[in-house]
Amino acid sequence: MGAALRRIQLGSALSAFGLGFTVPYLYVYVAQVRDLGAGTAGVVLAVFAMAALAVLPFTGRAIDRRGPLPVLVVASGLAAVGAAALGYASSVPAAVLSAALLGAGTAVMQPALATMLVWCSSTATRTRAFAMQFFLQNLGLGLGGLVGGQLVDVDRPASFTLLFLIEAVMFVVLGVVAVTVRMPRNSALSAARPGDGGAKGGMRALLSHRAMVQLCVLGFVLFFACYGQFESGLAAYGTEAAGIQPSTLGFALAANTAVIVIAQFVVLRLVERRRRSRVIASVGLIWAFAWIIAGYAGLGHGSQAMATAAFISTYALFGLGEAMLSPTVAPLVADLAPESMVGQYNSAFALCKQLALAVGPAVGGPMGASLHGPYIVTFVLFSLGITVLALRLGRRLTPVQDQPSLGHVPSRVVAVSLPEGPGSGEAGTVPAGVSASASAGR
Repeated sequence: MGAALRRIQLGSALSAFGLGFTVPYLYVYVAQVRDLGAGTAGVVLAVFAMAALAVLPFTGRAIDRRGPLPVLVVASGLAAVGAAALGYASSVPAAVLSAALLGAGTAVMQPALATMLVWCSSTATRTRAFAMQFFLQNLGLGLGGLVGGQLVDVDRPASFTLLFLIEAVMFVVLGVVAVTVRMPRNSALSAARPGDGGAKGGMRALLSHRAMVQLCVLGFVLFFACYGQFESGLAAYGTEAAGIQPSTLGFALAANTAVIVIAQFVVLRLVERRRRSRVIASVGLIWAFAWIIAGYAGLGHGSQAMATAAFISTYALFGLGEAMLSPTVAPLVADLAPESMVGQYNSAFALCKQLALAVGPAVGGPMGASLHGPYIVTFVLFSLGITVLALRLGRRLTPVQDQPSLGHVPSRVVAVSLPEGPGSGEAGTVPAGVSASASAGR
């Protein structure tokens, strides 16, 4: 791993550590510590998500025109201001505005960091780079939540202010670390500049790229069926149907993080020489099994101990699937993108993720709380849908896109999947050194 890549990973881990300090306690902080009520807390969480949806459509073009580094620095500064302001927010307008700044800043960080990882890695090293980022982010979130839990005291608002200030400092550190990164000048990707022909295609070019559109749909279903249920529908189902104690939810989330941290690099060795589409398809099957186990926890007739064990196992199986996705999905987005549109592709995928995280709790929360049987059946079907969508996506990928290890042998020709246009196929081969955008313009 090069020096630039190490610094990017360090900054990413520290920002995740800062988020871990506050995200688990945001609702309690607004509703109880600041005594603004449950309704205001719900609005603050909604604004946090909606701010991300508002800025992501514009983020990709800014990254491709200005580069990911200045965008990341601005985003980290915005997030730092939002976090610090939220720590002192004692009124509804202050809490809402602070949440908007924090949500917008953290949302922009994701595609900016992903694009920097792409610029600083090759096709051969990209899988491990994204797996390492996922590992470090989950480790940072887990440690941040653990340390933050030891510092907070509902009766002392100053303890929460301290958490938000620590979070703000971590975002500032991310910005400072990013400034010290020297992006590789010889990277073909770094040659994309304002006015590059590939960047002019914008959203229309992306939407004409069928493989990328299918990947975005798949990404929405992935995040809707997993992350969108963690703290809403699945938590409501566990407490209402399975009789799980609220404290047990913390153990379930800890099991999820532990599986990711322990299994990430073991899983990486197993999946990096296999077809990405089939790895993603297998995740759908694992998650379908996880939902069936969750069904047993709430609808079976076993003891409370068995129900609790089954519920925690559900979160652990989700973690196994997440560990399999980290080295496959994000690198695939980068491999599908034309050189001058990497930022737009990363932002489009991040937007699909954010939409799923917004819709997931709205749909899953009420179902998990009251429609226990239909809730489980619905998400078993969604998980099987992941398998179907992944296999269909595999038919549109070139062999090297689907299995990058095939391209590690020296060659002067690389396969690049291009947005479709008149007279173009789904994928073409472009001589090494010729940009995908240039080829598309011929």
